Amino acid sequence: MNLLELFDRSLLGRSDTEALDFGDLTLTFGEIETRSNRLAQLLLQLGLKTGDHLCAILPNLPQVIDLFIACMKLGIVYVPINTMYKEREVRQILNDAEPAGVFSATSMNAEVPVWPPFLLSAPEQFADERPPVVVNSDTPAAIVYTSGTTGRSKGAILTHNNLAANALTLLDAWRITDADRFLLALPLFHVHGLGNGLHCWLASGCRMSLLPRFEHQTAAKTFLDFRPTLFFGVPTMYTRMLDIDEAQAREIGAAMRLFVSGSAPLSASVLERFRERFNHTILERYGMTETLMNISNPYDGERRPGSVGVPLPGVSVKLADDGEVLIKGANVFAGYWQREEETRAAFDEDGWFRTGDLAQRSEDGYYTLLARKSDVIISGGFNIYPREIEDFLQEQPEVAEAAVVGVPDEVRGEVPAAYVVLNTEIDTAVLEERCRAALASFKAPRWFMVVKEMPRNAMGKIQKQLLPPL
Repeated sequence: MNLLELFDRSLLGRSDTEALDFGDLTLTFGEIETRSNRLAQLLLQLGLKTGDHLCAILPNLPQVIDLFIACMKLGIVYVPINTMYKEREVRQILNDAEPAGVFSATSMNAEVPVWPPFLLSAPEQFADERPPVVVNSDTPAAIVYTSGTTGRSKGAILTHNNLAANALTLLDAWRITDADRFLLALPLFHVHGLGNGLHCWLASGCRMSLLPRFEHQTAAKTFLDFRPTLFFGVPTMYTRMLDIDEAQAREIGAAMRLFVSGSAPLSASVLERFRERFNHTILERYGMTETLMNISNPYDGERRPGSVGVPLPGVSVKLADDGEVLIKGANVFAGYWQREEETRAAFDEDGWFRTGDLAQRSEDGYYTLLARKSDVIISGGFNIYPREIEDFLQEQPEVAEAAVVGVPDEVRGEVPAAYVVLNTEIDTAVLEERCRAALASFKAPRWFMVVKEMPRNAMGKIQKQLLPPL
């Protein structure tokens, strides 16, 4: 299936239905169809053609949605770029992606045409006519660059079928229908906002309110004004929503059907506190840029704290001998752009994708992520998984957040060290004593550092490589 076949359920089948709110602007699905048709005609006039790559460095705007749909109508490969990236990072992606052009809100020195975002305002002089372009399910739809935490970012090629299969799976697994009211505050340059949020909205035909960004200071008003039934967030958002007063939290929860969390681990303590405050158990799931969604806690059934749940329908999951999560399914990407060797290395001899994540599986099939393989601390021959120590530290009432890393040690090779953000003052020696009382001695952090905040990427994931030296 190509994405247009999926989107047409709403663009053509619900043309008169109110679809999108952005500030004071409200658009129907039919108006989005018209806007994206005109924008497709503009792209043709700018010289773009089927198979070209088009980069976009843009904040959340309705025009970004028009642009993405226009690219799907023309068979252009959409390449979103993180708006937080600096010039050096952007240039690396532009050099790698080889785009025919770039839409950017900031000027830049580039060897390809750079167009300002005001061109995306679907000019009236262009015909409201779909281009006669046909794409198949294996045609690349997007190249989404990984965050590059262990080196230069790589472009994951996602096909129409990858993205369509993912959306259809989520509609079924999370019971998303046209009756939902969907609040989307995630950036559209990330697969969480694009591949889950945008696609589930267009495929289901529900009404969506798009936010420029998540602002915790106004979160209560935003929820109470729109009264969504569906929200996709990252753990940082849910942690900050705990500041909403109890009465408002209960009112928000009364209207809601489903809160979903992903892109970073959700601590069990946040899940429990959120449940008490909003009367909802957040549904945690597990996905990657290369595979979209893999595993999810069930909609009906136990949403287990600390676990990412069970494999989604159509996704095969198994653990390698060392505990690495291996994935197969229609959701798995087509490879890394222009990186044949790294693509081959990403799959085992039987075609299973190597996620690089270590996990354990319970007897009843629930998966719990332990660490990235690259984050495992090997101390005196023992494997230490930072997540276990982080979870324990975050159970302490004085600790808001924790991140554990390995530091060199002459005797043991590596020992764990902990960075903590505090709710209230506490001597770190007390935290060390608590760790030694609750955990095996080799797991207790040898060093602690109190920091004001954790360095994070745009999706709220802690960037451990940016933590200050001990």
